[in-house]
Amino acid sequence: MRFQTPLLPATLLRRYKRFLADIRLEDGTEAVAHCANPGSMMGLKDEGTRIWVEPNDDPRKKLKYGWRLVEHADGHFTGVDTSVPNRALREALIAGEVPGLTGYDQVLPEQKYGTASRIDFLLRGADRPDCYVEVKSVTLSRQPGLAEFPDSVTARGLKHLQELSQMAQAGHRAVMLFLVQRTDAGASAIAADIDPAYAQGYASARAAGVEALAFGCRISPEAITLGDQLPPPPG
Repeated sequence: MRFQTPLLPATLLRRYKRFLADIRLEDGTEAVAHCANPGSMMGLKDEGTRIWVEPNDDPRKKLKYGWRLVEHADGHFTGVDTSVPNRALREALIAGEVPGLTGYDQVLPEQKYGTASRIDFLLRGADRPDCYVEVKSVTLSRQPGLAEFPDSVTARGLKHLQELSQMAQAGHRAVMLFLVQRTDAGASAIAADIDPAYAQGYASARAAGVEALAFGCRISPEAITLGDQLPPPPG
């Protein structure tokens, strides 16, 4: 997935009210950027962090910048926009480039299922069960090389696990897919100390037949694309 508009480097001044960030562009201009990430963004929101933002000239949007990337001191990147994984994954699914999820004729995003929920992707193919795929963006890293999910308590995420379990028990294929939006992580895990209920729900879902997949991302100020397959979080 290529960014529609070339990204601009900036400095983060502060992130607040979950979806807002004060930034300073390289020319010294200060502005408010939209932060498309409802999580805690632990380790990614320190004042002075080098970030990349996407400008827009859409008169319907109140904010003229969207925060897309964090650039780390070692040259690695983290993608902070939680809408990006679904867009990047959709392209890869349609192209048949997602190991373990190939051979389906239809890739249907945002389909209703469960209790007032929508599955990220419903995959359908001849002579095979429907496949329900829930996608989670993973950005937390507290140990070198290890990415963790979630970065805050997520009742919604626990609900998704329970609904995937119901799909698996009904004879469908159910997949929890963790997309690691960090170029400095080669392994993933569940942050049980942050959300014990989610950790227990994940273990229960796996026992109920829910599959787990994990993939890295190739990230640059030009694009975010699906990277190598990683070991899924143990559970």
